[in-house]
Amino acid sequence: MSPTMTITPDLSTLTDDGLPPSGKGRVLLIACGALAREILDIKQRGGWDHMDLACLPAILHNHPERITEAVRAVVQKHRARYDSIFVVYADCGTGGLLQAACEEMGVEMVAGPHCYAFFDGLEAFAARGEITSFYLTDFLARQFDAFVWKPLGLDRHPELLEMYFGHYEKLVYLAQIDDPALTEKARGHAERMGLSFERRLTGYGDLAATLSGWARRD
Repeated sequence: MSPTMTITPDLSTLTDDGLPPSGKGRVLLIACGALAREILDIKQRGGWDHMDLACLPAILHNHPERITEAVRAVVQKHRARYDSIFVVYADCGTGGLLQAACEEMGVEMVAGPHCYAFFDGLEAFAARGEITSFYLTDFLARQFDAFVWKPLGLDRHPELLEMYFGHYEKLVYLAQIDDPALTEKARGHAERMGLSFERRLTGYGDLAATLSGWARRD
């Protein structure tokens, strides 16, 4: 699968502010802002006008301890307006807390440890066992400085590179779209980190199947 994006929300908005629901659908998807482009494109391709999307700021990717309560707040705020609510987060570093909260609230979430796994395919990702690989998605390839380089202080203290990434061997770019320019950007990130580079054109992986199942359930 090699999808072509037709919807391009502003990256800075998705990173810092998120994306509010339009209120036009009967089903609400609550997602990470880093997945907004992919979800909107899948939704458009499926013609699922009954599904609405609300995105939390993607910068929560760097603060997983805040994700669970942020999701809980959105569910509570919008529950009365929608027939069904689904959470388009995997565990994402919450240590099982998000899953427990979703079960408590009676909402379903995406299976898996993180977006790298469901883009690559949960079974394939688990089978690879790549403990020395560092992963990027399309969003993270675009937002590498904002999510990796600057938060770790590498723009100010490049000497920290070995401490952070000395045990890594390879940067794996899980590409949702076939974009040569974005691939070269990801390759450049690998070179900056001193890592070998691999690109896998995953498309939307298990995310597309999950959303399709939810759309047909309504």
